[in-house]
Amino acid sequence: MQLNIYTLDVFTEVRFGGNPLAVVLDAGGLTAEQMQIIARELNLSETVFVLPPDRPAHSARMRIFTPAKEVPFAGHPTVGTAALLAELRMHNEGAGHDGLVVLEQTCGTLRVGVRVRPGQSSYAEFDAPRLPEEAGVLPPVDKIAAAVSLIPSEIGFENHRPVCFAAGNAFAFIPVASLEAMARAQVDPVHWAQALRDQGLIGAYLYTRQCELQASAFHARMFAPDFGIPEDPATGSAAVCLAGVIHHFDRLPDGDYKRVIEQGYEMQRPSLITLSMAVQGGKLSNVRIGGHCVRVSEGTFSF
Repeated sequence: MQLNIYTLDVFTEVRFGGNPLAVVLDAGGLTAEQMQIIARELNLSETVFVLPPDRPAHSARMRIFTPAKEVPFAGHPTVGTAALLAELRMHNEGAGHDGLVVLEQTCGTLRVGVRVRPGQSSYAEFDAPRLPEEAGVLPPVDKIAAAVSLIPSEIGFENHRPVCFAAGNAFAFIPVASLEAMARAQVDPVHWAQALRDQGLIGAYLYTRQCELQASAFHARMFAPDFGIPEDPATGSAAVCLAGVIHHFDRLPDGDYKRVIEQGYEMQRPSLITLSMAVQGGKLSNVRIGGHCVRVSEGTFSF
């Protein structure tokens, strides 16, 4: 079987930044086991397999695999796949276009707006399929700190404390006091297993208000060793949940908000995720994730 494959860097405007993504087109002839083998071989944080849609009016159906497991939803595969399909569809049209790509995922159907301009990185954004909500209780701070090789006094800032939120995928959100502590964080396998494994979490998302860029609101890192991802350069699904964390602690008044999240700097893969939030009646009413992406390579391989 001959398969067409593209790689893209997502949540960046330049090659070799952001979060790498592989997209395998016309993958309807593959079994789930074969998809997992290919994802493990490519060894990126996620690989997307594009299949014919269940509904003809939609653009495609997609399945998302980490090197270890299939996941029902992820942000950077959604942004990257939508941008790629829009670019391929508009390839012969020359001028820039705004388009809509409708993607069927395990979590539901996502409508992704894509902006394609000649000579520029494409931009895609989508409304989160679910609003974030609290999802369980985390272990004590000392156990959480040990899991990421920090000390308890480095966990938390202002009124922010560790909490678990989910919007399809669940993450442990760990506020960190400083950028210096963020740089030292790493998974301690023994303490991680004791504190965070077998709790239904994708991983741990560390965040601080101290940032590298003046325009950023948060600096983040995400570890997901149980999913074959030692560290992720940009995590859109966690950014969706972060909206719930922000509102939970900051109690945003009714209105529309936009926050830029920087991630991947410790990996030398700088990423910028645009998080848009709407609050009505004291509750989150909408969450949107957006970002740029650039195509890096394309080719074929046999399976």
